[in-house]
Amino acid sequence: MTPATTPATPPANPVLRVAPAPPAEAVAHFRASLAFHADVSDVAAALAAGGDPGFVLLDSRSTQAWDQGHIPGAIHLPTGLVNEQAGQLLDRSVPVVTYCWGPGCNGATRAALALAELGYRVKEMLGGFEYWVREGFAYETWQGPERRPADSLTAPLAADDCGC
Repeated sequence: MTPATTPATPPANPVLRVAPAPPAEAVAHFRASLAFHADVSDVAAALAAGGDPGFVLLDSRSTQAWDQGHIPGAIHLPTGLVNEQAGQLLDRSVPVVTYCWGPGCNGATRAALALAELGYRVKEMLGGFEYWVREGFAYETWQGPERRPADSLTAPLAADDCGC
């Protein structure tokens, strides 16, 4: 058979094209991931519990974005100002959780990196402000408090806890 008539090799399974990591490596990876990230529901639960949640929530977006909507109780510190203003706004002994617009934005990651370089313990809130709103949590705008219904694709319909 010539190359032109050789039957095509079926494509490899794209999921297993790269084999899963051995369990010990997976444990290290996922444990590390949880050390760097918090999700919207966990942040909301910690803030709703009342008292000191044990962290400071930091919105790293622009002033225009902050005015459009932000999480109640968050501190506003745009990423570009972290190096010059973090020392006046944050206590190095208190962990910081950063957020930005959403999963398509790396502003919270850049803010977390800048804070870590300054000696802060930091996590990034997965989903950012977008998922805060999509999960139906209250937020504040320059006009006052707002809340949208939870998006059924991102939040459990009839439960306070998704079970994960």
